[in-house]
Amino acid sequence: MAARWSALVRTAYLLTGDFHEAEDLVQTTLAKAYPQWRRIRDDTVAGYMRQALVNNNRSRVRRRRVVQLLTPFLPDTSAPADADQEPDVLVAALAALPERQRAVVVLRYWEDLSVEQVAHELGCSTGTVKSQASRALARLRTDPNLAGQADDLLGAL
Repeated sequence: MAARWSALVRTAYLLTGDFHEAEDLVQTTLAKAYPQWRRIRDDTVAGYMRQALVNNNRSRVRRRRVVQLLTPFLPDTSAPADADQEPDVLVAALAALPERQRAVVVLRYWEDLSVEQVAHELGCSTGTVKSQASRALARLRTDPNLAGQADDLLGAL
């Protein structure tokens, strides 16, 4: 997994919008996967880890909702060390998407998975993946912060 660490962190960063949370998410995912490691086939490791990453992010979002309701202000977020690689504007626009749409966009366009693979990893139908992707892309194209550069930035995914 050392070879996949940076790719997992980049994917987690796009899912979370915060570099430190992304690293924590990847660490948690690896720690949870470690006891099952002998049962994971070598040819399915990448897919298994992506699916575990998305599932752990869902759990994180559920837990964070309660914490955010209890705190009077949101914690500061920081930019990643390699902020030049992913445009901050796009990351902010992704963060504004609902969690499922964000997961679909990241897996479909960043990880370059097929509709069927995304559906399998998210545990939904291919129609759901297509509709969520369509809604997410439409929302990104109308985002005022992406004005006029949405298609260029979406190509960066």
